[in-house]
Amino acid sequence: MKILKLLNKKNLSIIIIFLLSLISSFAEDQPVDIWNIEKKKIDNISDKKILNEKKEIAIKNSIYDMQEQKTKDDIKLDQKLVSKEIKIAGLYDPEEYGLNINMWLNSDGAKLVNLFESLDKFNLSNDASEILNISLLTNAYYPNNNITEKEFLKFKSDWLIKNSNYELIEEYLIKNQVFNLHSELTRYLVDKYLSESNVKKSCEIFSKINVPIEDEYLSKFNLYCLINYGKNEEAQLILDLKKELGFEDEYYENKINYLFGYLEEVDKEISQESILKFHLAHRTNPEFSFEPNKETPKLIWKYLSTSNLLYNIQDIEITDIDKISTIEKATHDKNYKEEELFQFYKRFQFSLDQLLNTKDAYKSLTPIEGRALVYQRLLLTEDPKLKLELIKLLKDLFLSEKIGDAFDLELKNFLDQISPEEVPSNFTTFYKNYSKDEEIIKKKIKYNNKILHQSKLINYFNGDYAKSKIEEDLNKFLKKIKKDKKYFLSKKDIIFIEALKSDGIEVSKKYNDLYKINESEMPSDIQLMIDKKEVGAALLRVIEVIGPDKIENIDDDTVYFIINTLNQLNIDLIRNKLLLKVLPLKV
Repeated sequence: MKILKLLNKKNLSIIIIFLLSLISSFAEDQPVDIWNIEKKKIDNISDKKILNEKKEIAIKNSIYDMQEQKTKDDIKLDQKLVSKEIKIAGLYDPEEYGLNINMWLNSDGAKLVNLFESLDKFNLSNDASEILNISLLTNAYYPNNNITEKEFLKFKSDWLIKNSNYELIEEYLIKNQVFNLHSELTRYLVDKYLSESNVKKSCEIFSKINVPIEDEYLSKFNLYCLINYGKNEEAQLILDLKKELGFEDEYYENKINYLFGYLEEVDKEISQESILKFHLAHRTNPEFSFEPNKETPKLIWKYLSTSNLLYNIQDIEITDIDKISTIEKATHDKNYKEEELFQFYKRFQFSLDQLLNTKDAYKSLTPIEGRALVYQRLLLTEDPKLKLELIKLLKDLFLSEKIGDAFDLELKNFLDQISPEEVPSNFTTFYKNYSKDEEIIKKKIKYNNKILHQSKLINYFNGDYAKSKIEEDLNKFLKKIKKDKKYFLSKKDIIFIEALKSDGIEVSKKYNDLYKINESEMPSDIQLMIDKKEVGAALLRVIEVIGPDKIENIDDDTVYFIINTLNQLNIDLIRNKLLLKVLPLKV
């Protein structure tokens, strides 16, 4: 009985210590040896000291537990990667677009490298960008012929970064949990959100990561986010673990310890090494002040802009050339509004003679004054031809300083004041390249049943025609054409018929003589890719051909082999979207 009571007392002590550990929020399932603790010593220690000691033990045990667990997780992760030599990561089911899971496997990596490098030189149009997104984000095995997985993933990351579709990047990373494989892409995303002063959005990304974070920068960002969420104890554990593993960053720790509440004052140093470090300097200094210059990174410019930390452009003297030049560069990077810059240009004073002889007078001025003079003369001009001359001149002046995007929205506004009928022939290309490009999208289809590719038959590509019905109506139309000696099938008519035939629509043999296919029109390298079933490479070639152009602005011969390629690859959904842009008459 005496032994039983003794055991009960000891059990009660264990329960009390366990409960205290739970209250501290640091307890792990680590046994604490209380059997060798002398009762007299316990009685002489204050309750506060007991709590502190238990907390210290729990923290230490937790750190080693976390370290051990991380090692186990890393081992499991490594085993998973080794056991699965070919991995798949994407957003789209291959069947949605007529693709397949092996679309990259037959592609020659050397060709892919050349194609990716070529595409990187373009500012791809929306049509080309959409196809590239589908190509890279369709679930498929990685290519393994003359290209490494790392190289392929790098091209994928580089494109997603260049395309800058944040929602698409976020969806891809979270759905596939490829944060470690795409650490550069993940950093790009969280940095972009932070540069827009959207700390909440940046930190939301980390709350959706279900794998151990391996990248050092992302790990520091995650720790900061835990503090933002009020999870200081968890953040402290991670920091302690990192320091156990050799982590050292005096600047970062100084700011973090201030946020923990361990320091009353923080070092006022401002680092531009990363947007995170710059943000921490701002966050921890109530009197934060920073004046950017041309060497200041773009992300920091963006952060200053979205945080209302930039100086007022109207407070700058027109004689302060360096600051004005810096503002122009910032406007080019979209960190100052164009309207602010051009309002500033109005402050320059020019003589009547300079305004009347702008085309010559600007040459004797400084570059900034020259641009201001041309802009002021542009505001005073009503004649469409002169206005176009000045618009092009001003754009060229900005481009010569490599700040062409500083005159972007304002340029479109000027061109919007000029109707297409007023544009001289020598300015047609310039006008089309820089005018607002939403025009074609707003137009509606107007059916013309006298022309095959403009008739209501094109609704087949919307899915509005049954196969038997389209066959009947197509053959009726071709019968009319054969009787009409004046009707000659255009290239777009041929594109239309060939697309239908590739879908299995039967055309009567008696209409075979209406047109002939010129096989030489198909680039030999694309045909070779198709024959070798290099689907991914062939798609990249199609994207390269479209390049920066809208599909409806590409000549019919080029459209023909683009559609022919998609016909042979059976990629119908992409093909149909392109056909509905190039075939119908729109008004």
